[in-house]
Amino acid sequence: MSLRCVIVDDSPDVLRAASELPEREGIAVVGVATTGAEAMRLVEELEPDVTLIDIDLGPESGFDLARRLAHTRDGAGSRSILVSTHDQADFASMVDSSPALGFLPKPDLSAKAIRALWPELRMREGTELGEMR
Repeated sequence: MSLRCVIVDDSPDVLRAASELPEREGIAVVGVATTGAEAMRLVEELEPDVTLIDIDLGPESGFDLARRLAHTRDGAGSRSILVSTHDQADFASMVDSSPALGFLPKPDLSAKAIRALWPELRMREGTELGEMR
């Protein structure tokens, strides 16, 4: 079983590039979205394990989207990871107060970095997901 994710970014070029590396490293990118509304629909429909959200979604806020996603799926919520080309220090307190699992700089985006933020993967050694690390 592969970790399934949706990627949300307002740049089609970034979506394309951000989808390729995790896919090559064993994470199934099951959907991509360029807006918060599209992301909400995809997360509800596809029920990914994690959603990678660009902090700066053009006129929208990735932080707002992460909060909305945390309250989807009958209260179960959707886990998210915030991403940006900006330095983590620029957003540290906002990331800490968000429901997101954490933050990844876009240049560091990889399956290994995504898994490192996923608590169940760290706790479930020996499971199919845990073996993927």
